[in-house]
Amino acid sequence: MLTFYPEIKPYQRHQVPVPGGHELYVDESGNPDGIPVLFVHGGPGGGCGKYDRRYFDPELYRIILFDQRGSGRSTPHASLENNTTPDLVADMEVIRARLGVEKWALFGGSWGSTLSLVYAETYPERVLGLILRGIFLCRPKDLQWFYQGGAAQVFPDYWQDFLQPIAEADRGDLIHAYYRLLTGDNDLLKMGAAKAWSLWEGRCATLRPNHDVVESFAKPHKALSLACIEAHYFVNHAFLEPDQIVNRAHRLSGLPGTIIHGRYDMVCPLDNAFALQKAWPEAELQIVREAGHSSSEPGIVDALVRATDALARRLRHDEDHLA
Repeated sequence: MLTFYPEIKPYQRHQVPVPGGHELYVDESGNPDGIPVLFVHGGPGGGCGKYDRRYFDPELYRIILFDQRGSGRSTPHASLENNTTPDLVADMEVIRARLGVEKWALFGGSWGSTLSLVYAETYPERVLGLILRGIFLCRPKDLQWFYQGGAAQVFPDYWQDFLQPIAEADRGDLIHAYYRLLTGDNDLLKMGAAKAWSLWEGRCATLRPNHDVVESFAKPHKALSLACIEAHYFVNHAFLEPDQIVNRAHRLSGLPGTIIHGRYDMVCPLDNAFALQKAWPEAELQIVREAGHSSSEPGIVDALVRATDALARRLRHDEDHLA
């Protein structure tokens, strides 16, 4: 079973101003002359983590990471102003132009798969291929499953902690109830709600309990941006048209695609991946038997590293053939 590539440090860091008062953190690592690949993190609001550049062979890839608006090391932190899906897609184009990249591969999990798909459907001519994990189509039923009682049937103990900040009278629409707390003026209630929201996701993300994953979701900096930005996106239907990703999947025709999804993903159930693959039959769907949602689970790591290796071989072969 494959695992992460060795730890590496960025060879260059950037602070990239974008319209609407945001400044994005971007870094580059690996081979400056390698295959450009953009790591698209989850959430929205999650930010990049310490393992995220280690899914790629650093000798073959020019690895580009960025923290989306309000996330991670981008500023202002947890800001909801001018923070929409079209804004993020436009930011990716700003980064591509800023770094002088003609085409790049996209690697995204969970919300990162959502944003990668929206970008690729908007700019297919800029995409070399996609590696996607834990598909999240942002349909109403996906949000209902995780935030209105579906996953609660599997995790009733964790669900009680998620319900705790919300008055019983407001529990018929938990996303909007949380949104009101997270955008309110009471900082104590806001931070408590952010931690409860984030911990619910972290606890449900792995097949087996994983202290490191839960601890990362509990950190106040991440919890605040994750909860505020996710709630903001979800009350606004992720700023997408109904079934937008599936309805526009024909625009992905001709692009290499690998879809990796844990069999026991309780955050984004497997039917998300099935619906995408049905609409994009050229993509290869790999179901990881002993895995949930998290990108750090051993079976998921193995599948993702194999996928990046395979994409590099394919792109190099195509390049040699064209030459």
